[in-house]
Amino acid sequence: MANEQTPKNEDERQITLVDENGNEELYEILFTFDSDDFEKSYVLLYPAGTAEGDDVDIQAFSFKSNDKGDPAEGDLYPIESDKEWDMVEEVLNTFLADDDNDED
Repeated sequence: MANEQTPKNEDERQITLVDENGNEELYEILFTFDSDDFEKSYVLLYPAGTAEGDDVDIQAFSFKSNDKGDPAEGDLYPIESDKEWDMVEEVLNTFLADDDNDED
C-alpha cells in the first residue's frame, strides 16, 4: 500500500489507503503507539467492515502526525527494518493477548 491517505470524520478513526494502482481501501485504526527505541509513532490498521472474530490482515505503518497527534491527518511510512517489525509484532501480540483476557 502507498503512503497516501484520506482522513474521514475524526470520530470514525478511519483511513483510506491508496495503492500504487490507485485502488482505495478503507481501514479502521486498531491502535497507535510510540517507540522510544526507534523514536517513531506507529499505527496498526485493519480493513473496515470486518466482522468481530474474522481473521484479518493487519497493516502497520510508522507515521508523522499532525499537531494533535492524529495519524489520520499525517503521513504514513512503511516499516522497513526487521528489528522494527519484530518490535511491532511484539506490541501487537501483547495487545491481542490483553484483549483476549478482557473478554474472559
